[in-house]
Amino acid sequence: MSEGHAAYPKDPAVHAAPVAGPVETQPPANPKVVLQRGLYFEELQLGTVYQHRPGRTMTEADNVQFTTMTMNTQALHLDAAWSAEQPFGQRLMNSMFTLSTMVGQSVAQLTQGTIVAQLGMTDISFPHPLFHGDTLYTETVVVEKRLSASRPGQGIVVMEHIGRNQSGVVVGKASRSALFWLLPTEQD
Repeated sequence: MSEGHAAYPKDPAVHAAPVAGPVETQPPANPKVVLQRGLYFEELQLGTVYQHRPGRTMTEADNVQFTTMTMNTQALHLDAAWSAEQPFGQRLMNSMFTLSTMVGQSVAQLTQGTIVAQLGMTDISFPHPLFHGDTLYTETVVVEKRLSASRPGQGIVVMEHIGRNQSGVVVGKASRSALFWLLPTEQD
């Protein structure tokens, strides 16, 4: 995947301004209200790739704080001199921070206010290291969804999160199951 796919779209048509119309000088009497939220069960589409932006540049401070906050004493995250003599020649970002950030990057677009609960994660892998100064971009693909048999008004969604660095190299993957609300009905 090229860098253009990992970051914001570079196609100028994607960012084209709308055709100019009449200039509005007064707000409407009853303005439209747009609530930032995730997607309800019915709005999630199988196979769609949801790209989450902005990316997150990972810093040394992030790595040291997260690693020490979670009581992880792994020298690969904390000891620059020792890590310089290891196969990657430098400290690695804590993989649990990478995973947490991948999930976090998906919240605003997919689950904000529409998730009931996270059910679990499987198939977690980190095929390439993430280093200080790398930028993490995450995308999510909905791979399965079904109505809950035991919880009316809710559905189970399985999502695959894929994290890439600024060069498009996959640095993390995780399959995540979550319970979502169905779209509210008039009687709700």
